[in-house]
Amino acid sequence: MKKSIGAQTILYPHPVLIVATYKEDGTPNIAAVSWGGICCSRPPCVAISLRAATQSHGNILARQAFTVGIPSVDQWREADYSGIASGHDTDKFADTGLTAIASDLVDAPLVEEFPMSLECRVKEVHEIGLHTQFIGEILDLKADEEVLGKNGSPDLEKVRPFCYATGNRRYYAIGESLGAAFSNQRIADPRG
Repeated sequence: MKKSIGAQTILYPHPVLIVATYKEDGTPNIAAVSWGGICCSRPPCVAISLRAATQSHGNILARQAFTVGIPSVDQWREADYSGIASGHDTDKFADTGLTAIASDLVDAPLVEEFPMSLECRVKEVHEIGLHTQFIGEILDLKADEEVLGKNGSPDLEKVRPFCYATGNRRYYAIGESLGAAFSNQRIADPRG
């Protein structure tokens, strides 16, 4: 029997997305965001949700752009710090040792050390409640060549992203492949 535990923001897995923006003075900033994901395929878009009190929220409104970096498991500590520290109080790039590089498409930086990043222009903004949802049109996906698979797309096993579990506030590496998607594999009849 299932037990009700009330309305919760638990949905597994939560991606670990690092949103990079520029502050008003041009200083680069990063923030860890777990409330986000792909929200449209044509045009390609990603949605992220931020509280208005965050530095990144104001940066996105002012610049109408952001990037979404996908850190690898080796960068979980830097990702965690970028979600704890406030961009109002510190330079998170300097604190973490990460390197900001300019995007050639949007008014937001990329994180050089992350294996892949999405360059986004704000398409829509929605006030939901405590959070504002920013829908960014993905203008390009930049990936390190060494994480690309045979088909030219980023390979999950080479990118080595990780996820966040809200319920116990921990990070987890992504595990083994279970099988090919969209392969029309039949489910065995449990009755034999």
